[in-house]
Amino acid sequence: MTATQTTEPRDVESTSRAPIVSLCRETLAYARERDYTGWDYADGLSSASLQKLPFESKLLNLAVQEGIKRAPVNLRPYFSVEQRRNYKGAALFAMANLDVYALTGEETYAREARNLVEWLLAADNDWCRGFCGGGHRHPLQDLSSETASTPGEVSGVVSTCYAVQALLQAADVLEEPEYARVARTTTEFVFESLDYTECNEGARINYTAENGGKNEASAPYTLNANALGARLLLELGAHFDEQRWCEAGEAILDYVASKQTATGGWMYTDPPTASHLSMDNFHNGFILESLLRYRELADSSRFDATIDRGLSFYRAELFADDGAPNWDESSAYPQDTHAAAQGIITFTAAGDLEFARRIIDWTTDALYAGDGQFYYQQRRFYTKRFTLMRWCQAWMAYALSTYERARRDRQV
Repeated sequence: MTATQTTEPRDVESTSRAPIVSLCRETLAYARERDYTGWDYADGLSSASLQKLPFESKLLNLAVQEGIKRAPVNLRPYFSVEQRRNYKGAALFAMANLDVYALTGEETYAREARNLVEWLLAADNDWCRGFCGGGHRHPLQDLSSETASTPGEVSGVVSTCYAVQALLQAADVLEEPEYARVARTTTEFVFESLDYTECNEGARINYTAENGGKNEASAPYTLNANALGARLLLELGAHFDEQRWCEAGEAILDYVASKQTATGGWMYTDPPTASHLSMDNFHNGFILESLLRYRELADSSRFDATIDRGLSFYRAELFADDGAPNWDESSAYPQDTHAAAQGIITFTAAGDLEFARRIIDWTTDALYAGDGQFYYQQRRFYTKRFTLMRWCQAWMAYALSTYERARRDRQV
């Protein structure tokens, strides 16, 4: 099966009860056979057909980008949208390969992880101070600019966070200290390019840095990106025993915790009116995972009350009892592979392996095509039966490997 083909759903009753490591291996094999390259969310402006036009139009860009993104079927082949390797996706695939290597001892996974980490190092944005991850690697059109941005122009804390996690894990598992040395330099990116700034509630950072320096648009702030930036500093602080980085990460989490709503969730931005998103599923998962990681690394109860309220909201409002992920606090649909994967990761981090497994079973029943391939989304009346390499494959591979390692650790 080629990367442009989809499959009809098959009977996955046996798959949903199969060993998770086997399902993870199949998921990685699907990606490996395609060199971890595929379509991505909002990648419509990579259309070769659009790029051949002798003019550029903001309205046309938006129509193509949003039309392809929202269509119930995959229009990318018809618009000749280029399939690329996503930076954050490569980091997730690297960590999943490292996990499966630790679980099985098979050198194939170590080799794949090493190749992916080397690609992350080669593809970072060298105009920033310190190591920083590349962006989406395809153009994006927004309402505020007349022309589309260019690939690699923007480097953000989210992709950088996962790249740093991959580097630190590879440094330990593959015994390559140079990876950790490079990751260490990311603190320069966070403090300088992302404009780390103290505030009344703690400290906060920008989501992105523009080519040539800081992104001066310091407001609004993206709450899940701040949580991931805090985790980045905490991971590096713990790895290198640098207390000042741990304290800086803690200060950012203080700010994020202060923005928790009365119901226990987090809006996407501060102020909330700056985004059309409300308390959506996987972004709340990012925040909770970061807080849970703080508790693990710092061995501290500082955010326990925040975590308890957040997990209660996350479980009750953002997931159905059968493990299906709700889109946000008011909408069940679309039920999304990325949200399911983040739920597996978050509940695993919280120690609730039973509910994490329930999400795995729902995902394999509802969105698994077989042969390692996961579909994009289930809508109320239909399913988007195509695959986005980062959104579907990378997240599910990492979620499955995370769950399986935790399950094995619990048995030891």
